[in-house]
Amino acid sequence: MGKDVIIACDFNSKAEVIAFLEKFKDEKPFVKIGMELFYAEGPDIVRTIKGMGHKIFLDLKLHDIPNTVKKAMAVLSGLDVDMCNVHAAGTKGMMQAALEGLTRADGSRPLLIAVTQLTSTSEEVMQQELWIDKPIDETVMHYAKNTMEAGLDGVVCSPLEAGKVHAVCGEKFLTITPGVRFADGDVGDQKRVTTPAKAKELGSDYIVVGRPITQAVDPVAAYRRCVEEFVG
Repeated sequence: MGKDVIIACDFNSKAEVIAFLEKFKDEKPFVKIGMELFYAEGPDIVRTIKGMGHKIFLDLKLHDIPNTVKKAMAVLSGLDVDMCNVHAAGTKGMMQAALEGLTRADGSRPLLIAVTQLTSTSEEVMQQELWIDKPIDETVMHYAKNTMEAGLDGVVCSPLEAGKVHAVCGEKFLTITPGVRFADGDVGDQKRVTTPAKAKELGSDYIVVGRPITQAVDPVAAYRRCVEEFVG
């Protein structure tokens, strides 16, 4: 599995995301469709962007009882996305149900990954508000191990945790890492961040980059900079 940069297309309308993607004349970036855009435009936005030739990570972070998640994943499987996700906190049983729902009759399916802890969550917040009293590194590794044992392909985690996840779950277990910013950029609301080059060094398989590309004066140049720093 080669490394890749995924652009977080956190727009609230079809017009905005299409205008953004049309700036890319020579590339077809892997894109992430999150809650904001999916809830605004529905499944048709997935079909439209797939029709433009882009790979899609559908980032809806399902977290519910196993039967509900299984049925929802069966619906999402029909959208022909390339990657989707759940919350690892939903338990192994829920993750296994998600995998069953996502798998088509012919055995094919998108990549399925799980969110360990959001990169906006600090250890202090995790302990004081969520009442998870273990250190954040231990919590992330435990969730990653549960995800692997449930049969999923990888986890969403901080780049700072990617190498440790590989040490616990193996090199083929994917790490998809948001919280990536350029060295000279604004970290925004992210708490556990690093640069594309450092993410590569730490073992990230995919980096998810939003505002540093989508809000750049020249988004195509910013994307190419990410690719150069992360993929080389």
